[in-house]
Amino acid sequence: MAKKKASYGNDNITSLKGADRVRKRPAVIFGSDGLEGCEHSIFEILSNSIDEAREGFGDKIIVTRYMDKSVEVQDFGRGIPVDFNQKENRYNWELVFCEMYAGGKYDTNNGGSYEFSLGLNGLGLCSTQYASEYMEAEVHRDGYRYVMKFKQGEPDGKLLKEEYTKKDTGSRIRWKPDLNVFTDIDVPLEYYQETIKRQSIVNAGVRFILKDETPKGFDTYEYIYENGIMDYVKEFAGEDAFSTPQFWQTERVGRDREDKPDYKVKINAALCFSNKKRLKEYYHNSSWLEYGGAPEKAVRSAFVSQVDAYLKQNSKYLKSDSKISFQDIEDCLILVVSSLSTQTSYENQTKKAINNKFIQEAMTDFFRHQLEVYFIENRLEAEKIADQILINMRSRIKAESTRLNLKKTLQSSNDLANRVQKFVDCRSKDINERELFIVEGDSALGACKQARDATFQAIIPIRGKILNCLKSEYDKIFKNDIITDLIKVLGCGVEVKSKSSKELSSFSLDNLRWNKIIICTDADVDGFQIRTLVLTMIYRLMPTLINEGKVYIAESPLYEINSKGETWFAYTEREKTDVLNQIGESKYTIQRSKGLGENDADMMSLTTMNPSTRRLIKIQPEEAEKTAQVFDLLLGDNLAGRKEHIAESGHLYIDMTDVS
Repeated sequence: MAKKKASYGNDNITSLKGADRVRKRPAVIFGSDGLEGCEHSIFEILSNSIDEAREGFGDKIIVTRYMDKSVEVQDFGRGIPVDFNQKENRYNWELVFCEMYAGGKYDTNNGGSYEFSLGLNGLGLCSTQYASEYMEAEVHRDGYRYVMKFKQGEPDGKLLKEEYTKKDTGSRIRWKPDLNVFTDIDVPLEYYQETIKRQSIVNAGVRFILKDETPKGFDTYEYIYENGIMDYVKEFAGEDAFSTPQFWQTERVGRDREDKPDYKVKINAALCFSNKKRLKEYYHNSSWLEYGGAPEKAVRSAFVSQVDAYLKQNSKYLKSDSKISFQDIEDCLILVVSSLSTQTSYENQTKKAINNKFIQEAMTDFFRHQLEVYFIENRLEAEKIADQILINMRSRIKAESTRLNLKKTLQSSNDLANRVQKFVDCRSKDINERELFIVEGDSALGACKQARDATFQAIIPIRGKILNCLKSEYDKIFKNDIITDLIKVLGCGVEVKSKSSKELSSFSLDNLRWNKIIICTDADVDGFQIRTLVLTMIYRLMPTLINEGKVYIAESPLYEINSKGETWFAYTEREKTDVLNQIGESKYTIQRSKGLGENDADMMSLTTMNPSTRRLIKIQPEEAEKTAQVFDLLLGDNLAGRKEHIAESGHLYIDMTDVS
């Protein structure tokens, strides 16, 4: 039982005041007290400048990332009002920088200063100021220059106000996130690049300039999409779209509940279809909706409903077909939705999803109507889109069937040896010492079985030629007994990266039953081919095993040489010559290995199966890309490339050709 603590009474209740409301609980405002929270605090300042630009004030925003981890955002809008506020009887700089829930964006639904705004709750600027080691703000407006300074959430001196004769207006804010508030303030350049690019996409015509300080000066990046999301969709699709990029827009007025006031919604969407690329992004008031919410639900409902209706009306479904799902559509869809509203219900302060009921209803109706009209007016494109979605659906159904069959085939059992023909297990249960030898045929199984250390060495023979996994569909692969037996014995499952067959992936390295997987085949053409096919299987179905250094090739000796009671093993012709030179004029006997099955157990126990003397070649992940290229060339579908390779390099291997 826990020890009783001191009394809990009236005087124990306290309230956080001023900067402590953020500095002591930053995660409440920014979603996290780590790097993600720090990143969001930066976005809060940027969003204010974006709101100005969207209202038509200023078409350029400059963001500077300094080496000391401070940040600066400069815009060329109207400038933050910071002078005396007669209505509130306070200076606006106090309200905006030092007061929670103060700002000019609360009246968006009644024609206020901002109609569509990123910042709605009056928390952003003040909260970021509170969470800063320091903040310096400079404002140009109304013929004056204003300067304000803050330190750890508190004003650092008085407001500086002086006449300013230049015509430019705007705000410049520089600050440094406080390490006493956030656990990490080292925001990577990639965050700035990604965030600013996203904002340029949904704020057409606004030029964003990112300056990154380095020891050699400033690197500069510029982002601008003159036509916003339409330019972005065209850029992303490139030459891979099979439909014409479309831009749809509308404006609706409605309410979330009968007793609530009406508000305005603008919907902008750009889309096309591609069988090579896919993209789905949602933005609201230019905030990227990582989790979607209402727009995602609307798109799913509208697209499935309208595409399904088109397929039925045009008798596209086969009797054996299942109804399409949104997965079948999004597998070939490039879509960017940018919506705006005068009233927004975000799921939380970090603005990663919205849940407005009316926005969802308006979007659903809008997309259904637009798709219906688009299919009618563009019959050829509609045919292409429908056919590709049906291909995606049939591939998905086939993959699901294959996955279920694979799951059934590979279902675990305590007695693995009884389920896999001729598999010989070892006694040890310690994964760190268990070794699996994949050998060539029954004859090799016999020799290796006699020579092995049964404590930690297991053996599985390959019965015949293994299937070429690079040239085979997954359903064919998983019907192959040799392959399924190998997968069963390995225990780790498979990892499938194909778009249509992603449901097949069931890989887990933790389930691997072996520390080493050793491919052991004869040193002849057939042995090399089997070795390559096994490696190809592993490369396609479980490449992580190669990346983790679990796969090895065992070298077997070609010659056993005996002289004066001593025995030497030679793995190459050169090694044989060296041994014979060492023996000199002494009598000797030499035996050529015709294959693992021809080697006696004593020889195998001294060489291939002996951890202290054997030669293993570790398959290195560094060569993965080159290996992939060679596999595809020699075993894939690139017939023209294979013919060219044989023509250019075939003569190098003519002596290995079996012409008997």
